[in-house]
Amino acid sequence: MSSEQSLESKESQLRALLRARAPLLIAYSGGVDSTLLLAIAHETLGAECAGVIADSPSLPRASLDEAMRISGARNIPVEVVATTELEDPRYAENPPNRCYFCKAELFTRMEEIAKDKGFTTIAYGENADDPANLRPGSQAAAEFSVIAPLKEAGLTKSDVRELSRKMNLPTADAPAQPCLSSRIPHGTRVTRDALDFVERGEAIVRQFGFRTFRVRYLPPDQSPLSRPGAKVQISIEEMNRIDPVRQTLVAALSASGFGRVEIDPEGLQR
Repeated sequence: MSSEQSLESKESQLRALLRARAPLLIAYSGGVDSTLLLAIAHETLGAECAGVIADSPSLPRASLDEAMRISGARNIPVEVVATTELEDPRYAENPPNRCYFCKAELFTRMEEIAKDKGFTTIAYGENADDPANLRPGSQAAAEFSVIAPLKEAGLTKSDVRELSRKMNLPTADAPAQPCLSSRIPHGTRVTRDALDFVERGEAIVRQFGFRTFRVRYLPPDQSPLSRPGAKVQISIEEMNRIDPVRQTLVAALSASGFGRVEIDPEGLQR
């Protein structure tokens, strides 16, 4: 069986899974996986499918706007729900399982919407490459009986990207973009100010033309005038472009409010 035939088989299985669980409410973030799931579910199910996106402080405004643009261009109904995970100390204290509390809140809100609007199943975009035992969000999904159709159909990340190209989705080759809270070291409290620093820093790095990167938040020390720092990690493939812009980039980040700026010489490790 060729890889193309294998992908066709997985796609057929995915569509069958979606039809079997309709009407379906889908957790949508605008990322590669959830965008494909929402688009293919809408193509398969029509009005028996809708999306829900969390308007979370940890989601960059530009990402929210782009997610809504993509769904709007395909006339896919998406409800925006403001989430309040920062008010939950279990999340805000930033433990290793922080994502569990975020997903649990989202799925709780989606359960309410599903009950109110007659959806029988909630789904999210975990794929077959995602190790469930290492993802606290998978634990939340299991507890809330949220299904992962991409994973059930055996679709890997590369499969997801290939199907996205087939459907002309703009996310097909988009880099992974975990939430802004993931830039803050575990044990350092997640606050709106910290998230704002990260979002502002990553917007600056993006203006320099870099595509895959992270701006890691470095907590300030205990002195009254201390400011947070930034550790910039650029993808290995793009590191050859850093030297000509290093000083200008550091200056721009410093001007935005960071007290110290480090460019990680090892780059962003996959």
